[in-house]
Order: sequence, then C-alpha cells, then structure tokens
Amino acid sequence: MKVNLHTHTVFCDGENTAEEMVLSAIDKGFDVLGFSGHSYTAFDESYCMSREGTRAYRNEIAELKEKYADRIEILCGIEQDIYSGMREPGYDYAIGSVHAVRKETPEGVKYLYVDWSAEDTARAVDEVYGGDALAFAEDYFAEVSRVHDVTGCDIIGHFDLITKFNEQTPIFDTKAPRYEAAVDRALEALLKKPVIFEINTGAISKNYRTTPYPSEDILKKISAGGGRIMINSDSHRTDTVDAAFDEAKALARACGFTELTVPDMRGETLWSSTRF
Repeated sequence: MKVNLHTHTVFCDGENTAEEMVLSAIDKGFDVLGFSGHSYTAFDESYCMSREGTRAYRNEIAELKEKYADRIEILCGIEQDIYSGMREPGYDYAIGSVHAVRKETPEGVKYLYVDWSAEDTARAVDEVYGGDALAFAEDYFAEVSRVHDVTGCDIIGHFDLITKFNEQTPIFDTKAPRYEAAVDRALEALLKKPVIFEINTGAISKNYRTTPYPSEDILKKISAGGGRIMINSDSHRTDTVDAAFDEAKALARACGFTELTVPDMRGETLWSSTRF
C-alpha cells in the first residue's frame, strides 16, 4: 500500500490546490492520500489555515473524497501545532508538531521558530539563550515530549525538526550528552503513548537535508523501544508527494524496522501494519 498522510495545499502554506495534489498522487500510484493542513495558530496567521479557511478545507476534502472514491482513498487530517491545543473532532487523524518554542523573555513572550531559517535559529540561540544552543534544543524536545498530551495526535511529526538546517549550517551538536538526554526524555514520554512516529522526507525535497527526520540514531532508539513508524513526504507541492520514499524505507530497514503503520481501510481499527 502506497500512503502519504502529510500533505499541504493552498489552504495553508502549500503551493497547489487539494485537487492538484490528488491528481498527482493518483499519477504516482498512491492508494491513500491524507491531507494535513496546518492548524490555526493565533500568534501567527501567516502560514496556517484561517478559521474560515479550515471550514472550507474540510468541505473541499470531503468533496474530493467522494469525487475520486473509485481511484484513491482520501483522508482529511490536520497538522495540529502544540500551541493550537487539542484537535477538533471529526478529522480522520492528527499529526502533532512543534514548529516553535514559546519562551518568556524580558521583552515579553516570544515564539522562536525552529524551521524558519538557519539565521533565525542562530539569532534565537544568541539573543534568547545567550549562545547556548543546547538549552534551545532542551526546550524544544521538552515541548515535543508533551505534544500528544496537548494535541491528542495520532502521529508525531518531524520529531527532530530543530535540526532542519544543521547539515548545512551546524548549530546543534547532536552528539552532545545534553542533546541526547533531551531526545531520550522526549522518546521516553512518547513511546508510552499510542502514537506513530513519521519518517518525514520533507527537508530532502527542499534540499535542506540529505536524510529524513528523525535521524538514524533516533530511529534506532524508536525501533529498540518498540515504536511504530510510517513514511510521509510533508509535501507542499505536486512533484514531492512521494519524494525520497525509497531512501526512507532503506533507512527504516537499516534501523531495524520491518513494518510500516498505515490506515486500516477496512474500517476495523484506525491503523494496521504492513511489512515492507
């Protein structure tokens, strides 16, 4: 079964319409395409779905599901940001994500994005954390550890998103004991939850990374901890719906995984497993 459940459209920060994404997925041989528009975040409306747009999004995905029912299974999900709170009912699934760290500063509350640009990340480290990049990473992974409890998500989105620019602009020492301890604390919390960790190829298709999220080291820990995985492209345009899926599968095998978690289209349970 060929599945992608992390898909963005013009309803948020994607480049193509939902129908264009459906047609691309059909052309690429997908069995299931799930949409995951960015949930509304009051502190920043620039990248997410508006409240009115969210209603229009749900209506349009429902129409496309019916229109293309004989060619592909379409699901309506949400990428629920941790600062959006608990997901609303009615979605097929939710991806829980941390895109920023909320930080109290002398100037007031700041939301420090981890995926905006290398320059923004470096500025946050210098200006808010006094040059201590590991303190920023500790705060980020502390938020990641809470994302299921706060959002009620089914899927953990891009677990180590904070390393988006690290390959080209090293900011975080991912081998440092403090960094590894922060990762381990988040994994300890999440591996107890009924969640699936996505292997996310989005940064590969955008030429920021040559490997998916999470890193190989983290994936090995998820595997050792009995965690479940799926592969998602975090696609924002039609040509990246299945970007680097083969590379992601190879990485998963190398880390000890033999099964992917996919939607149970028989309707008996929410998820099922398939060997790959």
